[in-house]
This record gives sequence, C-alpha cells and structure tokens, in this order.
Amino acid sequence: MVMREQGGHPWMGNSLPALKQQMLDEIGVGSIEQLFEQIPQDHRLRKPLDLPLGIRSESALRRHLTDMLSRNESADTHLTFLGAGCWPHHVPAVVDEIVGRTEFLTPVWGSAQSDFGRNQAWFEYASQLGELLNMEVVGLPVYSWGCAIGHALRMATRLTGRREIVIAEVFDPERQSVVENYCEPTDMPNHIKIRRVKVDAKFGLIDLDDLKTKVTSKTAAVYFETPSYLGLFETNAAEIARIARQHGAETIVGVDPLTLGIVRPPADFGADIVVGPTQPLGVHMNCGGGVGGFMASRDEERYVREYNGFLISITETQKPGQFGFGLASAHQTSYGMRENGKDWTGNSVYLWAIANAVYMSLLGPQGFREIGELIIAQSHYAARRLAEIPGVAVRYPGGFFKEFVVDFTGTGKTVATINKKLRKHKIFGGKDLTPEGMRQCALYCVTEVHSAEDVDRLAQAIAQAVKP
Repeated sequence: MVMREQGGHPWMGNSLPALKQQMLDEIGVGSIEQLFEQIPQDHRLRKPLDLPLGIRSESALRRHLTDMLSRNESADTHLTFLGAGCWPHHVPAVVDEIVGRTEFLTPVWGSAQSDFGRNQAWFEYASQLGELLNMEVVGLPVYSWGCAIGHALRMATRLTGRREIVIAEVFDPERQSVVENYCEPTDMPNHIKIRRVKVDAKFGLIDLDDLKTKVTSKTAAVYFETPSYLGLFETNAAEIARIARQHGAETIVGVDPLTLGIVRPPADFGADIVVGPTQPLGVHMNCGGGVGGFMASRDEERYVREYNGFLISITETQKPGQFGFGLASAHQTSYGMRENGKDWTGNSVYLWAIANAVYMSLLGPQGFREIGELIIAQSHYAARRLAEIPGVAVRYPGGFFKEFVVDFTGTGKTVATINKKLRKHKIFGGKDLTPEGMRQCALYCVTEVHSAEDVDRLAQAIAQAVKP
C-alpha cells in the first residue's frame, strides 16, 4: 500500500508512524512485515495499492462515498425479479419503527428488567411461528435458512446415532454450501455423509423410486423443501416422510412460511423437524447481515434436549395473573457448555425475531391467507405472460409458489445476454441457472410487491431482448 502523504491516515487512529512503532515494540517484532511472514508469498499482493490521498474533510469524504455508492444498481433503483434465497417482500413501516426502538435495538444481554420485555417479545415470535407451523417448540432464529438446515441435520445425527443424510440433487447452491460445511470434511471425526436423490426431469419433484434406494438403516434424516428451490410444491411429501419413518430416519422439511396461509404445514404430513427462512416475515433484503432461519419441532424431550440455540418459555409468577418469560434449556447451548454444547449458538439475528413477531401479528391468519393467494396469483400471471413470448417456455408450469423456471433455449439467446439487456430497462432478470446444469434457464421470483404492470413491463422488455 502506498500512502501518498506524510503522517497518519486522517480516519485511521492507529496509523501514525510513531504509534505503529510503539505497538511493534510492545509486541516484540521489528517490522509489520514480520507479522505476516506466515502468509505464503504467492498469496500476497505483488504490487502496492495505489491509493488516493486521504480526504481530511468530513463533508468531502461524505460526498466521495455518496458518489461511489450512487454507481450501484439496487432493488431501490431497479425492478427486481431475483429471489433464490433472499426475496423482495414488503416490510411494513411499523416493523422498522418497532425494531428501531432502543429497548430492542441496543441490548443483547442486559438487566433482568430489560431481559423480561425482550424475552416476552421473543416468546411472541416463537408462539406465533409455532402456531403457523403447527409445532410446539420453536428456537430463536439462526443466521440463515442454510444454517437452520445444518443444525437440524446435526440434531438428527445425535438423535439417531447415524451419519448419513439424504437431500435432493436440485438444491440451492448457497444452502448446499452451508450444509456441506455443517456436515464437515470426510477426514473429520464428525463427518456426515450426504447422499443425493434424483429429481424427476418432467415434474421437478423428488424421484420416489430413487429415494427408496437411498434411504437405508444408516440414514439419519431425509431433508426436502416444499416449495423447493425451484418454487415447486412437493406433492409426494407424505410418502417421502413415510419412507423416512419406515427406516427410522428423521424427516426434516424446509418451508417458506408465507405459504402456510394457503397450504397445510409440514407437521400435518409427517415432518419431525421443520426449518425455513424468516426473511419473508418482515426483514429487508440485505447482504452480510444475516437474514434469519428458523427451526421447530414437536414438544418432545428427545428433541428439546438436542436444540443448540435458545428456547423461550412462559411460566406463572408468585402473583396470580402475572407471567414471566425466560430462557429454557439454556445450559445445553454453547453459552452454557461452550465447546461441549449441542452446537454453535449465535445471536446475530435475534433482532429479526422482533421484526418477525411484529410482521406476523400484523398479518394474522387472514393476512397470511391473502398474501399467499396474492403471490400465487401474481407469479402464475407472470409465468403465463412470459410463456406467450416466442421462444420462451416455462418449465414445470403447475404447482409453484413465488418462483418458477423460465427456459430461454428457444430464443437462441443466453440468460446472461438477456439479463444484460434487461438491466438497460432498469430490470433485474431471474437468476441464471446455467452454471447449475439447467442451460439457458433462469429462476424468476414474483411476490406481493409486483403489480400486473410490473409483470407486463418485464414481458415487454424480454420480448425486445430476445428479438433476432
């Protein structure tokens, strides 16, 4: 790094040469280079960074950063049809208002008094989500849907004493990467073997014949999603659960909570553990800040004893009519037992539990039904409009929610080319599935925020983009 000015950097307090030398003397090394000698040479930058002079004026620095940020294209400036794990949903203003209150925003752990109100809000999150899922036990949210899957799979191995899991071949790559990390490399003692089950090419659903060959007495759990990564409802869900149960395996189901106003919850067709995202429940799209994942089960001791994270419970107090709220089974977490805890526990998304509780209370049963029906109507309208474009086809046109696969093979254009042209219309097209083996296909997302006019605008832009 080249500093084209004398002295320290104006916004880096420890950059003064004298202060750097003082720190080096305290550590007992002769130079900064010695601190990084363990890094191989071929991993190091071979030429110094040519950085501009440090901007000393706060107003000039603000202008500089604002100018750089204005070059970004975002969902605020563009119409977006991207989903695949982080979806554009409406977040009511009251959600932001409440999660921004200091009693929720600032404390992580506090006094018993502040904990009481926070725990009550967390209990509202768990109880509302539990009612939606038809499950009695709901843990506080973990970092993401992928993390929730990983924790649930590891829970299943502890419950069964087995070290194999079965998941579908068609799976979100991001969630798959997280799951693989939780299953650990083959040379580690806690490695979990992943077996992949085929997906029917015609309907996009799990191949039951192949599933029967993959689930054995070694299987700890079968994991599947409904809706799936491609947005499809798994119509054979009850049969999948039956096959898993027949071999003594746990059934773990991933679900979008916004579907549960219009379809039966996984518990009703045999799920033992249910996981999914909490981002659709009042959390803005973001990158790097955790979007939230939930994990839920029946109220059986064998499950409760294996939760890695915090559970919130309610109890009577000495004064009749008053209740208290507190952590339950906290001793078994990594906070209580450190490296001997059931699994790692983090609290990076506990604030989103407040957002989720507010959002769910605003919707209520009727609201969940209405938003589910609206998303179904809008996404299917979009699929029909796009299928009218010459050369464009919709794979799996029936039985999807929010997301669907658009095949551009007949246009002779690549998804990358089409998406590049869409950006000129200030539209983000669907996720390119070509790298995942579905050549010239894209995963499009349509939610309650998209109007019929938005869909028509998309269809017109695609029609122009695919012209010879």
